[in-house]
Amino acid sequence: MARPRAEDYDDKRKAILKTSAELFAEQGFDRSSMNQIATGCGVSKALLYHYYANKDALLFDIIRDHLDELIGAVEEAVAPGLAGEARLLACVSALLDAYRDANAEHKIQINEMKRLPPAQQEELKERERRLVALFAGALCDAVPALAADGSVLLKPVTMSLFGMVNWHYLWFRDGGPVSRADYARIATRLILDGARNLSA
Repeated sequence: MARPRAEDYDDKRKAILKTSAELFAEQGFDRSSMNQIATGCGVSKALLYHYYANKDALLFDIIRDHLDELIGAVEEAVAPGLAGEARLLACVSALLDAYRDANAEHKIQINEMKRLPPAQQEELKERERRLVALFAGALCDAVPALAADGSVLLKPVTMSLFGMVNWHYLWFRDGGPVSRADYARIATRLILDGARNLSA
């Protein structure tokens, strides 16, 4: 008979992932050990291995859960009937808010995914493509010319928007002169004005 899961299993798993993400982001994946993770979590190595057999399994779950949270946040933010610039702004705002307290996970997604086996990388990249598609759809809704036959602008414009948003963690500070909501409006306006000028 299988051993039943503890009621706090999911909470402990998330705490392990958070601690591991911070350690991987600070020290690097290669220089981090399961022993260090167990110590950081305040648990025994035996308990840690009850949740994760190795660092690769931890790395995959950190990135997968992070991407799932981003996708969920963006999908939830786009209310039925929301269109045009309002739809894109909702997407950008939701993504920036979902990045709050997730700098470690974001850094790992960018720097460490390549360490996983190809099949797992592809599974994660499919999630990335799903997130990109949400923004590409919102951009086409706001600037229909991007979706026109023969247009080659949609991909570079979409990825330029991700460039602005994904790297904000290098300079953005909560409590600074520009809020997340402010930056969402700035990024949205910059990309829309640029896309409309390019499409004209």
